[in-house]
Amino acid sequence: MPTAPDPSTGPNTSASVVDLARDWVAADPDPHTAAVLRALIDAGDLDALTELFDGRLEFGTAGLRAALGPGPNRMNRLVVRQTTAGLMHWLLEREPAPLVVIGYDARHGSADFARDTAATVASLGGRAELLPQPLPTPVLAHAVLDRGASAGVMITASHNPPADNGYKLYLADGLQIVPPADVEIAAAIDAVAASGLGPIDLEHPSIVTLGPEPAVAHRDAAVGALVGQRRAVRCVYTAMHGVGGAHLVAAFERAGFPPPILVEAQFEPDPDFPTVTFPNPEEPGALDLALALARSEQADLVVANDPDADRLALAVPGRDDPDRWVALSGDQIGVLLADHLLRADTGTDRLVSSSIVSSRLLGRMARAAGIEHVETLTGFKWVARPIVDRPDLRFVLGYEEALGYCIGDRVHDKDGISAALVAAEMVADARHRGETLWDRLDRLSMEHGVHLTGPVTIRLPGTDGMARRTELLDRLVAAPPLGLGGGLLVDAVDLSLGLVLPPTPGVVLRYDDDTRVIVRPSGTEPKLKAYIEVIEPIGGGGALGLASERAADRLARYQHDLGRLLQG
Repeated sequence: MPTAPDPSTGPNTSASVVDLARDWVAADPDPHTAAVLRALIDAGDLDALTELFDGRLEFGTAGLRAALGPGPNRMNRLVVRQTTAGLMHWLLEREPAPLVVIGYDARHGSADFARDTAATVASLGGRAELLPQPLPTPVLAHAVLDRGASAGVMITASHNPPADNGYKLYLADGLQIVPPADVEIAAAIDAVAASGLGPIDLEHPSIVTLGPEPAVAHRDAAVGALVGQRRAVRCVYTAMHGVGGAHLVAAFERAGFPPPILVEAQFEPDPDFPTVTFPNPEEPGALDLALALARSEQADLVVANDPDADRLALAVPGRDDPDRWVALSGDQIGVLLADHLLRADTGTDRLVSSSIVSSRLLGRMARAAGIEHVETLTGFKWVARPIVDRPDLRFVLGYEEALGYCIGDRVHDKDGISAALVAAEMVADARHRGETLWDRLDRLSMEHGVHLTGPVTIRLPGTDGMARRTELLDRLVAAPPLGLGGGLLVDAVDLSLGLVLPPTPGVVLRYDDDTRVIVRPSGTEPKLKAYIEVIEPIGGGGALGLASERAADRLARYQHDLGRLLQG
């Protein structure tokens, strides 16, 4: 097989980028992407070729993700084969005949990428087990542990735009890769790209296509996360055109819940996501169909998964107007799930975790319950890691504010299916007690103070956007604002120094009014995101309303001042 180009140094001249493209065409197993490259070569489109070949996709917060297309900077069959070959070389240094379980969603190219992954594993001396159809990411994450695999690969781009796909990698502990494994595997991938691949047999006898067992096993594990018996709840459900629909409905039935009321237009998998601008339940408008159905059906709860069903969004009737449905924030869902789960058990040998950009309320709840709380970096490769790092404790919940929740220890990643079941049980339990979720949030505020969070996002368009993002963050780290939102700076921590957590770009600012501001760059886009949290104590006489107003006012002032500062 022809040697694929090594893009690690990037193209330096027009001749070199054309040579790289020609080498790629010769090695590409996909006639479509090969034809796209030939057309660019024939047209002499050096700008487009340079973009495709200037570097290689790197493992980010959740693996590889990029738009479909040719070249090492896009998702395509050759990148998938090279990545899997690098993984296999790394695994074979540690064990003979490693077992790799492979899953895939319903995006464009996912089935082909999964077959290429399986064929590469088998052709290089491993054993490949392929899930039988498009299934949620948590099914694959569970199967890695349940089947004793050496690694797992999920072909998915989660909630990214329709043009994207991705490659998510788990090791034998069921966790996504972190240093030093990610660096070592990346080096092995680069070596494969430089030296070339041998023959890949798509019909290799070491490829086994599994039956329904992994989906059934995950469903049973999700049902096992429930902690009570309340099931009386009317849920509206949207799968957001992803792969969660049939699996969630089966899990609801197995758990004894009434069948969810389905948003039919979004139930079946569709890689074009025709009813939403962006297939992310956090995005404005993404839940509109579900909210309209919930109003007409007088439902208790809206449950939404993202396209690979590893995230969960919830919406409930408004606090004062039941016809005005409100989507809960990721932090609100996280502390509500924690409250429900923690009240079901009184043991002190328990553990919860949350990412550093999530609300500090979970930490206060843990201290009040006499249990341990671990704060981690963003991404579930960190949030779920305490499951493995602290085997002496029972893991109850891990969450991050971006709608990711891990219930228990049966899946070492976020799981929108098990979280949906627990959320439905939580609402059913509240209804039985004559409460709403707003009542429960108010009780948490009364016990621990009002915790209010809000973002500030600064996008930096243009070809120099990534460079300006780095420059702006460096400036903020070097000279943090001494006064912001009416507060005075008391502490600034440069996260890149790795003083408490593993090193990562970003800065934590704390002010004398108990406000925390964290600013970090996007891993893939030219933007900075700030996470602000204000905490307002409750005064005498149960003045929750006044404390909430003060918190909202403080948050608005911080957002205004920080936005002006970052805009420069």
